[in-house]
Parts: sequence; C-alpha cells; structure tokens
Amino acid sequence: MNGDPGLRHEELGASWRKARPRPAGRHLDSASCSRQSHRTLEAVAHHARHEAELGGYVAEVAADDLLQQGRSVIGGLAGMAAADVAFVESAQAALVALLTGWRLPAGARVACLPGEYAPNIAQLRAYGLRPEPLPADGVGRVDLEGVERVLASDPPSFVHLTQIPSHRGLLQPAAEVAALCRAAGVPLVVDAAQSLAHADVDLGADVVYGTSRKWLAGPRGVGVLCVRPALAAQLTPVLPERDDVPPMRAFESGEAHVAGRVGLVVAVGEHLAAGPDRVRERLASIGRTTRALLDGVGGWRVVEPLDEPTATTTLRPPDGVDVVGVRGRLLAEHGIVVSAIGPERAPGEMTGPVLRVSPHLDVALDDLEALAAAL
Repeated sequence: MNGDPGLRHEELGASWRKARPRPAGRHLDSASCSRQSHRTLEAVAHHARHEAELGGYVAEVAADDLLQQGRSVIGGLAGMAAADVAFVESAQAALVALLTGWRLPAGARVACLPGEYAPNIAQLRAYGLRPEPLPADGVGRVDLEGVERVLASDPPSFVHLTQIPSHRGLLQPAAEVAALCRAAGVPLVVDAAQSLAHADVDLGADVVYGTSRKWLAGPRGVGVLCVRPALAAQLTPVLPERDDVPPMRAFESGEAHVAGRVGLVVAVGEHLAAGPDRVRERLASIGRTTRALLDGVGGWRVVEPLDEPTATTTLRPPDGVDVVGVRGRLLAEHGIVVSAIGPERAPGEMTGPVLRVSPHLDVALDDLEALAAAL
C-alpha cells in the first residue's frame, strides 16, 4: 500500500493494520463498526472460555480488577473517575439508563440541535420529555452565542449534544457548550458514540456516553455511561446497589456480556498505547485527505467543510443516483465497505441520503483512490 504525506503518523496506520486480521476488502466504515484487534478478540474468547470452565459469575469476579481498571481509564478519557462509570450494552442503552434514573417530569424541555440523531429524539419523547432546537449555523454547527441567549432567557432541564453526528463528519464545539451550560447551571449530556477515541471527550460535561464498537474498535454489545457525582446523586436506579459500591454500578446489568466488557478494556488500553493525541491527529488528516480526493468525483459532493478535524466524510449523490444501490455495488463489485445514510437518521437537518465514508487509522491512500475510481 502506498503512503501519503497528507496522512500523519503513518506508523500508527502500520501498527493498527498489523494488530488486526487482514480485511476481506477495504473497510471504510468505522462509524458503523470498527475492526477489532487480535488481542481484543483473544481477550473476549479467553473470558468466554473462563465462563465455561469456572462458571459465568465466578469468571466475572475473577475479571473484576481488570474491569475496574477499565472504568478508571474510560472515566479518565471523559475527565471523570472510575466510580462515575457504568458499563452498559450500547450508547442507546446508556441514554435509556440515564433517563430511567433521572425521572424528570413529563413535559420537561431538552435543548438539542436540529440535526440530532433521530433515535435519541425518540428516546427523549418516550420518557415524556420535550425536545427543543438549539440555534445552529448553515452546516449544523451549534451557534454558541445563540446557546448563551437560550440558557440565559429560558433554560431547559438539560442540553443534549451529539459531539459528532452519525450523518455528518462535523465536530461540535462541545467544550465551549459545556462552559456555557456550567455558567448557567444547566446540565450538559454529550452523546460521544461517534467521538469516543475519535475526538477529545474530556469536555467538562455532566454526562458522557458512548459505545465500544465504533472508534474504540472494541466488541459490539458494550457501551459506557459516565455521570459526574452531582448529577449521579439525582438518579434513582430501579434496584440500588449496596452502600459499599459506587452508585453508578446500579446501572450495570447483571445479564451483561462480560466478555465484551473485557474486550472493551483491552481495546481502550490499545487506544491509550497508540496515544490519543496522535490518534486524533491521524484521523483528522485522514478526513482531510478523503474529502480532497472525493469532492466532485463522479458528481458526488462533500457535505462537511473539507478541513473538518474528523475522519468521517459524507457525500451527497448526483441527481438521480440511488445511494443504497451504490453502497451495495461498492461492496459486491469492489469489496469496499461504506454506509448509506437515509434522511430518517436526522430528519431535522437532512434533505436526502448520503454516502458515509469513515476509515480508521489503517487506511492507506490507495484505499481512498480505489473508492474514488469506483465512484
């Protein structure tokens, strides 16, 4: 594979590639699900074997120290402590656990961007909450001055912000929003499903939640919910934990896929070993290179600003082109894995479908050139 001077930290790409099974094609779909490493796969299998040998709950106790280390490291990524972290089953499960415990009154207002992820909006409404739009600019980025006015004049019960949306490779100024919310005394909840291990999530938010399977490249079926103590004290779990156990542990399911949690801890360790700053720099350079190569190819146009510091690129199709059909042909005829995103993903912002391209650290220039040629 060819190197590209535009792709920073090539050694990260080489080590990431070497640490994983060889892909069957060109995997450019990490915003859906990344490829796990040999070590992560082996850790999951090892724990599953322990469950068969020792019994599931005995094996879980044996893994307790490792899991606690994982809570500590994950909490550190979000600027929190191990006691603030609960393992859950997905980002959506994290939001459900939060809303179940928070028990806000019906009709309570929640401020979020017009482009908010539709399943998040559905969950808010399912709990009787009322989503209201935050001001945003033409590309969907939050308008900080507008947010400040909203918080001062008519503050909501909390602000919900998806740091990087799933339908657009846009990085929201979440730290600045956190500062505004803190000054106004309004809690900030950050959906970090697309930003955990992709962008900095140590933002000063009251809640950060995310998933294992995307940019952390951990197993599917695992997520995390991180809540600061002041807000955790307002949560009421269905079944409280013992007094000697951190309160957030009450939000962890006893029916969990513990082997998946073990795999997530290993994947987080690999992320730290790679260097989060270096990872972010390489991912940002991947996004810039991808957009420069693809914008205008075959009539496809990049949605986000070309220099946006994320690895996710979304492409609007030429008139009359079926995005789902193109995604299928890219896979079947070229072995290229990408996503087709319909407007139902974010109906408050999207006007039509897009093709999403989300390479991870191991992408090489010829992978992107192959996609450009196929398009």
